[in-house]
Amino acid sequence: MRIVLFGPPGVGKGSQAQFLSERENVVHISTGILLRRAIRSESELGLQAAAYVEQGKLVPGPLVRSLAEGAMADCNYDRFVLDGYPRTIEQADWLAEFLESHHTRLNTVLSLVVSNQDIVDRLSKRRINRITGENYHLDFKPPPADIEPGIIVQRNDDLPEAILHRLEIYQESTFPVQEYYRSLGLLKEIEGKGTFEEVYQRILTAIMNSLK
Repeated sequence: MRIVLFGPPGVGKGSQAQFLSERENVVHISTGILLRRAIRSESELGLQAAAYVEQGKLVPGPLVRSLAEGAMADCNYDRFVLDGYPRTIEQADWLAEFLESHHTRLNTVLSLVVSNQDIVDRLSKRRINRITGENYHLDFKPPPADIEPGIIVQRNDDLPEAILHRLEIYQESTFPVQEYYRSLGLLKEIEGKGTFEEVYQRILTAIMNSLK
């Protein structure tokens, strides 16, 4: 089971990847998490990445690739879900060549699809306790009634105009990669609206069909 999972901000992609990890015994490979872990460990690669992060620059592709290579090698090039990677066609080509060199290939590429309005509605209802940092959601986890309202704030990133900007960047950057995988017959679009369990079952069905 070798999977790539795409999804816009706020769609719950990370949670779904974690579900797959826990329930289907696959390794959740998130290059973002791997980068943060490498930086905290102050490994040679982590120190190189930290230099770019501290300057507000994107970490170069070869460094990210090294992290992904190591993570896939650790699970013997099988039973993994790549979360949000590859991000460019160049990275997608490299991934195909890398897996082929180890006599394997991707089974499927899944893209969670949710309307922009649904994502704006979901993310714009997030709130944070500015003192403790605890996160809330007006629908799913409202702040306790006894907390002073002035302490509960909305982050600038969760304002509707900021969310739409993030979605625009996501769509522009991932569209070419998703079309690349569509042309190879690997891309499957999954309806991302619904409960986590409903979406998970759709993902699982798509994966099982790809393995037949």
